[in-house]
Amino acid sequence: MGTSLPIDIFFQVGGGLGLFLLGMKYMSEGMQAAAGNRLRTMISAVTGNRFTACAIGFLVTCLIQSSSVTTVMLVGFANAGLITLAQAVGVILGADIGTTITGWILVLDIGKYGLPMLGFSALFFLFCKSDKTRSIALLVMGLGMVFFGLLLMKEGFEPLRDLPDFLAWFSKFTPDTWWGIVKCTLAGAGITAVIQSSSATVGITMGLAASGIINFETSVALVLGQNIGTTITAWLASIGASRNAKRVAYAHIIIKVIGVIFILSLFPLYMKLVRVMLPVDPDLSVMTNGHLEYPAMFKGIAVAHTTFNVLLVILFLPFTRMLADLLTRIMPDSAAEEVPHLTYLDVRMLDTPSLGLEQSHRELLYMAESVKQMMGQLRSSLFTQKADVETHRKIFHSEEVLDNVQKEITEFLGGILSGNVTHNVVNEARWQVRMADEYESISDYIAGILKMLIKLRNHKLLPATEGQAELFEMHDRTAEYLDFINAALASRSNVLVEAVTRSDELTALMKEFRARHLERLTEGKVSPLVCLILPDMLSAYRRIKDHALNIAEVLAGEK
Repeated sequence: MGTSLPIDIFFQVGGGLGLFLLGMKYMSEGMQAAAGNRLRTMISAVTGNRFTACAIGFLVTCLIQSSSVTTVMLVGFANAGLITLAQAVGVILGADIGTTITGWILVLDIGKYGLPMLGFSALFFLFCKSDKTRSIALLVMGLGMVFFGLLLMKEGFEPLRDLPDFLAWFSKFTPDTWWGIVKCTLAGAGITAVIQSSSATVGITMGLAASGIINFETSVALVLGQNIGTTITAWLASIGASRNAKRVAYAHIIIKVIGVIFILSLFPLYMKLVRVMLPVDPDLSVMTNGHLEYPAMFKGIAVAHTTFNVLLVILFLPFTRMLADLLTRIMPDSAAEEVPHLTYLDVRMLDTPSLGLEQSHRELLYMAESVKQMMGQLRSSLFTQKADVETHRKIFHSEEVLDNVQKEITEFLGGILSGNVTHNVVNEARWQVRMADEYESISDYIAGILKMLIKLRNHKLLPATEGQAELFEMHDRTAEYLDFINAALASRSNVLVEAVTRSDELTALMKEFRARHLERLTEGKVSPLVCLILPDMLSAYRRIKDHALNIAEVLAGEK
């Protein structure tokens, strides 16, 4: 019995931890699916207002159930230049409060109901066809796993109270002295850095405390360390990223380290503050099924965890811009320009499909802006006296870049579709794949028009003055139409009715210009080669318009 006891404890605690972590994952996926596009709307609403950014960080983290994922997301957005450092700091502070929601869920202490919750919700998840019902069932199933996993860990820890060697070793990590407090904090930070989930280590701490293995002061010191350990995930995500992304990761570390040092310097006062806020003494024990337990520990740890992170917001929120400026001075931009990436799609976002779709949507906006620039560059190259080789090179280079961007977006969205996602996410991902294909095709036609221009110039041929004016008008009208569709993409608007009307007008204009050109040919005003190329150029503009119309149809949900 004695030799098998450590193995039994390891199996039960390890199994409980695995179930707890899987439950956190399912609960996060269920919340995200139930929230739908609200999560994307929140991320899009991040502004320079520090209070708004903080509120968004709190809400997003409550839905994702992981401050680590939120900060990794911020690193990705900062890497792409989609969010400023000051905005990111505000979101981080809100995320730090949001992550404490897990502790308050565990305060419910309904571990004995975890297994029934898991079982009944699994039946709904497996046999219901409604996306909404399945999302809620997945959420409840995850919640059941969390509670049952915590119960297994708590029961697994109980035999440790009868092991003198373990208690003697653990007594070294008691906050009786300032050095003891520091050791507890470092232990919490180290364990969380390995597990990379502060929610899991908070759950472990609650299990140890509720079993009477550690006292309240020790559990609070461990939780303080866990707040530092959770920053490891964002730091790992920043490796190889841009300088701004590294600043976001270090901002998170600095906020946590300074906050913990501040609280450690006032630890006795902090503990008195926490105890004042508790209705029941956390050291109060009760006898349950022949075992001594400390049920008030759950609420005590949750209050200590939340209080610490609220204090962080009070301390740092007024100084977000100052912290951003300080980090920029400490880590200035490199004199050598950083190697640009084609896209900034982060595979870690595959665990949060809504945020992944937001990232890929922003890459679509990049494609839209790129084809707009290509149209402007093409306009400056139409029938010029001298070929602008540099502008030509930029257009052809942009066309090659968009080929690769389309490939990366398609692969990224394929990864999202391979996961457990709702029909809405599936449809949105498919629409984005289609739009990426349309924009890539537009870039192909722009490059094709340029090739036809080069061919005319190489043969020292120019259309008649009227033909040149018509082509300029066709270009400008097509560019305006493309800008109109790009704006609809940015706002996710349904503009199909107007898009069809304007498309028909462009088609009629193209046919009119082509008829005029053929008249000039019969009158001998243009050469046969010009007669071959100019209609092809007009047709290419029509094809650009057609692909833009396809994007409008996708936005309207028709394709």
